[in-house]
Amino acid sequence: MLRKEEKENYKLLKMSKRIQRVNTLIAKELGKIFLRDIDFPDGVLVTITRVETSSNLIHSKVYISVMPEKKREDILRILNKIIFGLQQKINRRLRMRPIPKINFEIEKTTKGAARVEELLEEIKNKEKEG
Repeated sequence: MLRKEEKENYKLLKMSKRIQRVNTLIAKELGKIFLRDIDFPDGVLVTITRVETSSNLIHSKVYISVMPEKKREDILRILNKIIFGLQQKINRRLRMRPIPKINFEIEKTTKGAARVEELLEEIKNKEKEG
């Protein structure tokens, strides 16, 4: 028989695995919707970097990365404008209850990675020239 403490640890472990699966599922489904249903401006790349769902499965923060960086606010505005429709599509596709309410956030950690990419590209171009 499991002690009370072991039971709580088991429940937490089981719940965290469920949250991880929910995060993956939301990212996957939103990615499909982004590809098929949303017309982003030409030359803009939007990537879902991660999803963080609350422990009670009520809210999900969907972090996005936008290239070029100067279009971040425009893309966030577009997504927030159509968030109701996106939420409805997610609600129809996911077979679970409750379905978390999605909220979009700009990914801050990829900004540094984008700068590194720019610098590497500059070095590569200089090596080709000289």
